[in-house]
Amino acid sequence: MIRILFFVLLLFGCHQVFSQTCCSGGVPLSNNLGLPNEGKGSLTLGLNYDYNNLNTLNAGADQLDDDSRLRITNSILLNLGYAFTDRFSFETLFTWVNQTRTISQFGNENLSETQGIGDAVFLIKYAIPDWLGAQSVMHLGVGTKAPLGKSDLTTAEGFQLTADLQPGSGAWDILGWLSVSKGLGFRPSATLSGSFIYRATGENTSYLNNTSNYEFGNVIQANMGYTDQFLLFNTIFNPGLILKYRKASVDKVERSDLPNTGGEWVFVRPELRVQITPSISFSSRLEIPVYSYVDGTQLTPTLRFTTGLAFTFKSNTLNIIN
Repeated sequence: MIRILFFVLLLFGCHQVFSQTCCSGGVPLSNNLGLPNEGKGSLTLGLNYDYNNLNTLNAGADQLDDDSRLRITNSILLNLGYAFTDRFSFETLFTWVNQTRTISQFGNENLSETQGIGDAVFLIKYAIPDWLGAQSVMHLGVGTKAPLGKSDLTTAEGFQLTADLQPGSGAWDILGWLSVSKGLGFRPSATLSGSFIYRATGENTSYLNNTSNYEFGNVIQANMGYTDQFLLFNTIFNPGLILKYRKASVDKVERSDLPNTGGEWVFVRPELRVQITPSISFSSRLEIPVYSYVDGTQLTPTLRFTTGLAFTFKSNTLNIIN
């Protein structure tokens, strides 16, 4: 009976299996972690807007000549970070998400839309200075993703929407986070950095009105980049270029692999940070896919853009690490 219900749900408002895909179409949690530790007693608040456009249909690594499917995720992201000491800090990420999925065929258009509070992340971080010599620091973090968002929204007809369109996942996840940065001696304003995030996903045991279990695939994400700094019009600019790798395992229903989920992606991300005042900074970044390999046939990212402001309130204590 469970399998029949799941099969009917996939068919409703969809075209074959394509619309239940999009491993990278949800709330951008892992993509927006890593607030800096500005020293003991400092408080950082970040407010960002994230736009994710998926209009590329892939079969494996091959792009198909089909633009009839469009997936857009708009997210509002609120980061809060507090440094208990120069080494220990705490970071949270709260989200609000709007997702639309449009399928256009034979002159007809099918639109599905959801919105609401998404899941949240809570992360404890520890800094180790001079790990790679002078002008270097390593941060280790461990945390959880809490299922604050709804995972049981339904259509107007009363059918529960598939997991990839829900604002929340309905499951607790465990996160591990590692970040390393190193100042370059030949240019004091330049920094080489890298980060690694692993998310072990939990299981939503109340999927499809408590008739099934759903588990998103575990996610690995690695970033490596170069940033620099220059002064223009008495304002500090920090341009950077990041190479990002992301791998998502296949989703599971009733602990069985779900087709057309999971894959690997490589992105190039130019970004810019502007220090408007000593306590306010503006940042923007553009994420462009350069390689995609998906399991089966899936929509895959076409373009992602993130922009926002960060506000830092520092104590009078000197930060011995940064």
